[in-house]
Amino acid sequence: MESAEIARRFLRFFEERGHTVVPSASLVAEDPTLLLVNAGMVPFKPYFLGQKKPPYPRATSVQKCVRTLDIDEVGKTTRHASFFQMLGNFSFGDYFKEQAIPYAWELLTKPESEGGFGFPEERMWATVYHDDDEAYEIWRKVGVPAERIQRRGLADNYWHMGVPGPGGPCSEIYYDRGPEYGQDGGPEADENRYLEVWNNVFMQFQLSTVRSKIDFDIQGELPAKSVDTGMGLERMAAILQGVDNIYEIDTTYKILDRAAELTKSRYGRSGRSDVSLRVVADHMRAGVMLVGDGVLPSNEGRGYVLRRMLRRAIRNLRLLGAGDERYMHELTATTIEAMGALYPELKADAAHIHTVIDAEETSFLGTLRTGTAIFDAAVEETKRKGAATLAGSQAFQLHDTYGFPIDLTLEMAAEQGLQVDEEGFRRLMKEQRDRAKADSAAKKTGNLDVSVLGEILDRSGKVDFLGYDHTTAEGTVVGVLVDGASVAAAGAGSTVEIVLDRTPFYAEGGGQLSDQGVIRTSGAQVEIVDVQSPFAGLVVHRGKVSSGEIRVGDPAQSEIDVERRRAISRSHTATHLVHRGFRNALGESAAQAGSENSPGRFRFDFTAAGAVSPTVLRDVEDEVNAILINDLKVHAYHTSLSEARAMGALALFGEKYGDEVRIVEVGDYSRELCGGTHVASSGQLGLVKVLGESSIGAGVRRVEALVGLDAFRFLARESVLVAQLSEQLKARREELPERIEGIVGRLRTAERELEKLRSAQVLAVAGELAAAARDVEGVSVVTHRAPDGTSPDDLRKLALDVRGRFPGDRAAVIVVAGVPTDRPVVVAAVNDAGRGRGLAAGRLVGVAAKALGGGGGGKDDVAQGGGARPEAIGEALGAVEHAIREAVS
Repeated sequence: MESAEIARRFLRFFEERGHTVVPSASLVAEDPTLLLVNAGMVPFKPYFLGQKKPPYPRATSVQKCVRTLDIDEVGKTTRHASFFQMLGNFSFGDYFKEQAIPYAWELLTKPESEGGFGFPEERMWATVYHDDDEAYEIWRKVGVPAERIQRRGLADNYWHMGVPGPGGPCSEIYYDRGPEYGQDGGPEADENRYLEVWNNVFMQFQLSTVRSKIDFDIQGELPAKSVDTGMGLERMAAILQGVDNIYEIDTTYKILDRAAELTKSRYGRSGRSDVSLRVVADHMRAGVMLVGDGVLPSNEGRGYVLRRMLRRAIRNLRLLGAGDERYMHELTATTIEAMGALYPELKADAAHIHTVIDAEETSFLGTLRTGTAIFDAAVEETKRKGAATLAGSQAFQLHDTYGFPIDLTLEMAAEQGLQVDEEGFRRLMKEQRDRAKADSAAKKTGNLDVSVLGEILDRSGKVDFLGYDHTTAEGTVVGVLVDGASVAAAGAGSTVEIVLDRTPFYAEGGGQLSDQGVIRTSGAQVEIVDVQSPFAGLVVHRGKVSSGEIRVGDPAQSEIDVERRRAISRSHTATHLVHRGFRNALGESAAQAGSENSPGRFRFDFTAAGAVSPTVLRDVEDEVNAILINDLKVHAYHTSLSEARAMGALALFGEKYGDEVRIVEVGDYSRELCGGTHVASSGQLGLVKVLGESSIGAGVRRVEALVGLDAFRFLARESVLVAQLSEQLKARREELPERIEGIVGRLRTAERELEKLRSAQVLAVAGELAAAARDVEGVSVVTHRAPDGTSPDDLRKLALDVRGRFPGDRAAVIVVAGVPTDRPVVVAAVNDAGRGRGLAAGRLVGVAAKALGGGGGGKDDVAQGGGARPEAIGEALGAVEHAIREAVS
């Protein structure tokens, strides 16, 4: 049975029993305590916590999940995976154990021909919490014999979220794979033979304090008992498809097999290559799904999770023999095809996904080259010190700064006959993780604020947003918060968050900055500086009470800053037009990856394999301004998400859309899903001026532009500047580029000539310096301070020139120092005979640099260092001569 069919049967079974089918939420978690959705119940967490009222009493879903705590173990076993899918049915105060257990049993054991999964009853086992007699009796009633029901403790059969909140016993269902997989005795004896397929969590208690998995306090029973169940789709597929593990199921094996084909390897031939193939298969699934949900590679947060997975996949392809070949595009296509049956949006977004992953592959291959150079330098330094172990700090720097995988460092070090201080590396990694965990723990305090806002929403209902048609509105104050706590009133000087039942204020979202303005009641005035929507249906106005006292229940008059709104609306409409323009110029892969619409200017991020040429920027700008001249009507309307996609409306990656969406059209030119505010016609923009584009990450470009009066003012300033240049250079405007190019060319030629003269002057003293060398215990020593302004390169040339003037059998050391700008630089050079006397340039530079208040090093024959104390150059040169005398005497 294919994975897609397993999911369809599960959803259909529960839909027929009154459950609302809820589409998978984005992997980008709305929960501020999570980077990514890591469990099937995460989208429903606010309902279980009582923060929001559920819109349905029972639900069912197939939820995409990513877990990264054990990412280093992925591939090493056939159990670990970073991406997985959870099938679940949920009850929010509706049914409980008496229905949840029979539902699970019926679906699992019903014949496949009747819509079930066809598990033989005699191979099914159940576990219950040790004192959950109710669940035990229900299992007996559905037909499970007592000898196949096992009671287990807190560690195995009790669930909670790790923080105060709902919790309760759970009942797990196991499938006996047979004696060839392990010993008799049920799940307690062997969880490899007895495979868990379903977990039913019965949320019936309120936990007040949670100290660990098995150590917590129960405050009492919940007023509404709920059910949260989870069935791993991959594990079910392994059983129903008759394969040994999750890497051999239909969706995953297609990717694994293609990776093997591309790298000319074979799964099952060697343990090492099998690990790499499993890493590639898992991380490609996770990477494609993350990019499809709007995540972009970066060095922080969820972007770092994505980057790490993609780079581990690339690294393991190289271990399989890929070399510098680029296989990620082909594997991305295979992944999209494998997962497309369950997630058809992947096929629609394929161009964007390819662009992001291809760019990351290109970036990482470059990183590998850079990291290899850094690694080589670290190896050289380690060997020079006579050590046999690469420092943990160096391995950590390679990993953290250059994205160099630790397994790559270990392998390359072994090739050089070195070990790696793994303990030191792991310690630094742990310190980094501990800092991240502390940050995450700090975020968890945000649940209280969400709960308070949720209570306001439940009490007063959704806020009616009037801002599409009105700039002022009358309403009622339904909530006032100070420092996150709900209060009845707030006086002058208070910083507040206000919730109204009706508002014209637009909350920040979709790249559009929020409105600002004022809220007035009969006894108060509040200056609003920010507006946010923590979750759907709620608009929170943030500001300061400038006079009087605002109270819950007061009638209120809201008024936005109209000029600010108009300027932002112009920017937002311009963003749509530029988006369409770049797609027309570069293809559909130029997908929006973010934006910010502020008064008079906007920035637009989009995916692209490389820099956009000035010609393309000019063409897009011309095309957009032609749309402005045509004064096309801007029209907004609502429709279903499926209809919007069928119409080809562009959606912003990473945005979350409901069943009903709003479409904004600019004539026949642009059509996008958008909840923002816009102008009435394109002519109201006046003018769009593109300022330029730049890279903000691998595969992502940023365009910045001005709109309306800001664009006119910019061009006016440019015109004045051009006129001034024309006057000073006595040239017509159209002649300026050629005239300026000529001037710059002549300046560069003059600078090169001056550089040659400076170098000649510096090197002219080489003969004199060599002739004046001092004899120190049979070593010719030259120390010299070059004139200020001498470049580091010239200092190096001088040192080498002087060294070359000594006979090969005469030991010689040359140390030259100078101040190129404001900081001193020192260069040391030692010939072969000098090195034979035990003298090394790197060590001598270290002595000088220490005196200069800095550091440095390098090879034994030539080295360079620096410091922060120019006045200590004489002292530094003296210290070097003293070190030479001690070394050779």
